Amino acid sequence: MSKMFLGDVCLPESSNIAQKDLTDKDGQYPIYGASGLISHVNFYRQECEYIAVVKDGAGIGRVFLLPPYSSVIGTMQYILPKPNIDVHYLYFAMQFMNLAKYYSGSTIPHIYFKNYKYEPIKLPPLEKQREIADTLETIKQTEDNLNEQITHLDELVKSQFVEMFGAPVTNPMGWKTLKIADTLIVEPQNGLYKPQSDYVHDKSGIPILRIDGFYEGKVSNWLVLKRLKCTKEEIQKYLLHEGDIVINRVNSIEHLGKCTHISNLHEPTVYESNMMRMHFDPTRFNPVYITRLLCTQYIYNQIINHSKKAVNQASINQKDVMDFNIYHPPLSLQNKFAAFVEQVDKSKLVLRQLLEKQQTLKAALMQEYFS
Repeated sequence: MSKMFLGDVCLPESSNIAQKDLTDKDGQYPIYGASGLISHVNFYRQECEYIAVVKDGAGIGRVFLLPPYSSVIGTMQYILPKPNIDVHYLYFAMQFMNLAKYYSGSTIPHIYFKNYKYEPIKLPPLEKQREIADTLETIKQTEDNLNEQITHLDELVKSQFVEMFGAPVTNPMGWKTLKIADTLIVEPQNGLYKPQSDYVHDKSGIPILRIDGFYEGKVSNWLVLKRLKCTKEEIQKYLLHEGDIVINRVNSIEHLGKCTHISNLHEPTVYESNMMRMHFDPTRFNPVYITRLLCTQYIYNQIINHSKKAVNQASINQKDVMDFNIYHPPLSLQNKFAAFVEQVDKSKLVLRQLLEKQQTLKAALMQEYFS
């Protein structure tokens, strides 16, 4: 087996297509961006399967395997395999390289092929490359299937919410409307700012919940949060409590207001300064219901209306949040919804455990194949 550099087995090619220029170009050929498929247009740039890498902005360094007769926009780079390498093998090898480590620039990060073209790559015979790619593709398909099942369960929760409470934008069931200010026992409080030098890389210190630690109203994994040194006074002031709601107050406009329900804390944990913590009256509101409501378009519309825009980000403050309107259905109905969510979460946990096993297997094989 020979060892070569990435630049020996592929060629870069740029795209000059801007997303704003895709209007009135409807067609049959897919075009992709950093988040995946954008639309279908009446032209294509590549006739064969190829690799694309996000080279600018969010998602920098992500690697895609894309179909023939398609294109990418200008924030991505085409990577075209030479005849000595299988495109599927190249895709998995480049995933293993973690190209994001080559980024530069602070305002808009970017990476260049000239920086990562010297990544070493093993080059077995083409038949062996295809065998390796087939093995990894089988695992990937299992991962995709599990992720689809998890997504289906998430959609099931959203559908159940609308079935039980109606669409929040129109409030067809006529629930009483209250200001958040009239529903809290703990008003919104900003989190803790600490310099990078206070973060630790061992099991000392205390975990801190950051914006990347939760998604769709749930903390992803309490056990992998970053840790930092805090004084007793800081811990007392910024400690999270069971049943709290945390909402993001500074972010890009599309992620502003991202929130999570604090439950199943493993140990004392604080929260970061770009978030606010609040606690709703438990005699009137179930936090599972509140979290789902805060994740709806109805609340996001209010976030947009209250937000203060700046370059590349927007913000809301405590006063803004307390001015939001929410609905007050019977607590018994909220509890019934929370029980439904609990059952769905149990099913999702099983799927995530299966997914984790597949990811562990894939990581071990990629280490064997590509390191």
